Amino acid sequence: MKTVRVAAAIICRDGKVLAAQRGYGEFKDGWEFPGGKLEPGETGAQACVREIGEELHVTIGGLEHLCTVEHDYETFHLSMECFTCEISSGTINDSEHENLRWLNSDQLWDVDWLPADIQVVRALEKALDR
Repeated sequence: MKTVRVAAAIICRDGKVLAAQRGYGEFKDGWEFPGGKLEPGETGAQACVREIGEELHVTIGGLEHLCTVEHDYETFHLSMECFTCEISSGTINDSEHENLRWLNSDQLWDVDWLPADIQVVRALEKALDR
């Protein structure tokens, strides 16, 4: 089974996190944390910064590794490095997603997360409880 390596940004602002609804592909309409595939030679953190710049047109900083999710989908294995971060400059101008929502901690389950992202939400809940 092919492994797809991606990085995801859990962008935090004012006690809320950004959720993104996919606008295309096999998982269209599912909710995820924004990010994308690692380029050859790129670290997860570098991919996260690059992808968020490309998709949301903002610069992120203060990246901290939250978790790495390993999840088997039907046609591939996903290895997803997840980082909490903040927007350090720019205003979100989304070019990739159908919808974006800022969720506070009691709204985290209000969206239909993709299977791999469910594990990220659980890790985030644990981190918020500390």
